[in-house]
Amino acid sequence: MKNKYKLQSIISGKIIDDNGWTLDAKNEEAPTLVRSIYKKKQLNVGDISEGLYRFEDWLPIHRRLKGSYAPITYKSKNLAKELGLSNLYITFSGYWPEKGIKMSTCSFKETESYSVAARLPLEEKRILVVASAGNTARAFAKVCSDNDIPLLLCLPEDNLNAMWFEEPINDNVKLIVTESGSDYFDAINLSNIACEMSDFFIPEGGAKNVARRDGMGTTTLSAVTAIGRIPDYYFQAVGSGTGAIAAWEANLRLIEDGRFGNNKMKLMVSQNCPFHPIYDAWKANSRSILPMDDIQARKEVEEIIAKVLSNRKPPYSIYGGLYDAMKDAGGDVLLVNNDKLKEASLLFKETEGIDIHPASAVALGSLMNSIDNNTIDSNALIMLNITGGGEERFKADNELFFLKPKMKFSIEATKQDIYMALKQLFELEVPVS
Repeated sequence: MKNKYKLQSIISGKIIDDNGWTLDAKNEEAPTLVRSIYKKKQLNVGDISEGLYRFEDWLPIHRRLKGSYAPITYKSKNLAKELGLSNLYITFSGYWPEKGIKMSTCSFKETESYSVAARLPLEEKRILVVASAGNTARAFAKVCSDNDIPLLLCLPEDNLNAMWFEEPINDNVKLIVTESGSDYFDAINLSNIACEMSDFFIPEGGAKNVARRDGMGTTTLSAVTAIGRIPDYYFQAVGSGTGAIAAWEANLRLIEDGRFGNNKMKLMVSQNCPFHPIYDAWKANSRSILPMDDIQARKEVEEIIAKVLSNRKPPYSIYGGLYDAMKDAGGDVLLVNNDKLKEASLLFKETEGIDIHPASAVALGSLMNSIDNNTIDSNALIMLNITGGGEERFKADNELFFLKPKMKFSIEATKQDIYMALKQLFELEVPVS
């Protein structure tokens, strides 16, 4: 690992070694992400049968885990014709057997989970903790269950319908939820409290984890190595924006590779109305997410169809985060309402032949709006990141099993109550201080 890559602080440029699970650069003047700097500057792409690990050169991992698929990229004909585009490429993550991809959670979150879990040091005894609005939890549950990695999942109770699987999840994976009416922000708070018990739990780290971002960056690696050059535009819906940060970082590595051009993709990221904190901050030219009322935010989250886009504290302002990515690469934050989301979802299924997740429909809806508004060239090379799809197809083909929560917590639960409950759940023998 130490020979494969180093870590670099974005704010200072300082190069540091990875201790196995480094999430932060110490003694910096402000919060900053760290980035993987790989020894191999030219990417050697493996065979498609290697799954996600065909991009292993640019993944910060100790090992390979079983069951992964890499995103696939193809040039669109039918959708492109319908939209009047000559160079539309679709990068698809999900379940689409005819295209050679069978992500059983139907989401690009598998690119994160297979990378993050493979970064865990082999000698790590603590329990990995992940907070999620749905798709991430499903992906981590599958990977950790299949590969015998202890996992604690924190999820809002209202998102439990996302916890479906093709087979029962093993008991090394335990799910706890925050009460009905809570949101992703509350699940994150719960996970943070668990991670204060640092003798027992280890935080996955979210956007701070280079394995998460570099795993998500394989969408861009898939597109560029398939197309042969870096696209002009990158369209994706965002909740945290981590996928767009990952695309930007992959873009920078591909420029350094030297074989795919030297342009930066314009990051065309989108949110689902009426919940759009990233849009509000970007349009105000604010590095910080603007203040929001908790009650109003929860109400807006209830209204959006694409629930996975409901992050109230995205990695936007942190150095190396979404604000910096967009300032460097260019682009815009776009809005898509529920009606446009439904229209886009139907259009994709009619033209390309597979169902897509609501977040993917938000991304397509933003592309449709951009065409209608004449803000992009119809001959531009466009990458549309379809971050999840094929769920209807998968559910029709498979029996489903649901993961049930072991415990439920109110948003007013005290830290001590949570500590004691987790101690009981995991049969922890050492007293919690």
